[in-house]
Amino acid sequence: MSHPNIVLVGCGNMGGAMLSGWLRQGIAAERITVIDPSLPALPDGVRRVAEPEAAMDVPAALILAVKPQKLAEVAGAISALAAPQTLLLSVLASAEIATLRRVFPRAGAIVRAVPNLPAAIGHGITALAGEGLSPSHVSLAETLCAPLGPVEWLAREALCDAATSVSGCGPAFLFRFADAVARAGEAQGLPRAQALRLIAETMAGAGAMLRAADADPAEMAARVASPGGVTLAGLRVLDEQDALTRLIADTLAAAAARSAEMAAETRDAVQG
Repeated sequence: MSHPNIVLVGCGNMGGAMLSGWLRQGIAAERITVIDPSLPALPDGVRRVAEPEAAMDVPAALILAVKPQKLAEVAGAISALAAPQTLLLSVLASAEIATLRRVFPRAGAIVRAVPNLPAAIGHGITALAGEGLSPSHVSLAETLCAPLGPVEWLAREALCDAATSVSGCGPAFLFRFADAVARAGEAQGLPRAQALRLIAETMAGAGAMLRAADADPAEMAARVASPGGVTLAGLRVLDEQDALTRLIADTLAAAAARSAEMAAETRDAVQG
């Protein structure tokens, strides 16, 4: 399974990140076919076609990386490529497994992936949910997503909306937080560029500590805050009336609700 035949449908930001990662992993370029009508510039050896060809072999993995609203448009042309032996891996944010099964009824196994923006530099994380998976399908799905960063298997597909709100949308929320901190730093006299460098490295370092720690983040925050110190003074503002927790809960709930709405819109578009 380390060198499967792969067909990638769509080669935009996420598809391109996956393609680059597969090549870095050592998957031979000749085993990869990209279907994209825009025919983007591709690495040497990767086969490119504007649309599926009648003589194309059924791949071990068919990767959907087009925009969700394009699913109904491209489905008819590529549905024959999803055979019983094929793993269908979709990074379409709003396409549920049931919707994909309707469009690709012959696919042997279907995996829905929720990556995030840092995947473009190999530092993302991808949540996965699947149906009809054998151990080899699980291994192949992890191999295909590994270039984007770690993978997390969800207990059930219904958690994809929550995963989207936490990690899929998370970079945007953290960017907004960094902007707010930089603005506050400016108000205290720091040049904006310097404030941004300070918060960027602080977030990166804190994230690395959180990833490596066996402690809860609430406990880690408490360790930083010395009694009567400056950190504790700031934390008291964040903790007042549980304001930060309520704000984040409302933010993620809004994102998850919109994710569910988009899934319904995609389902309706496919049913036509």
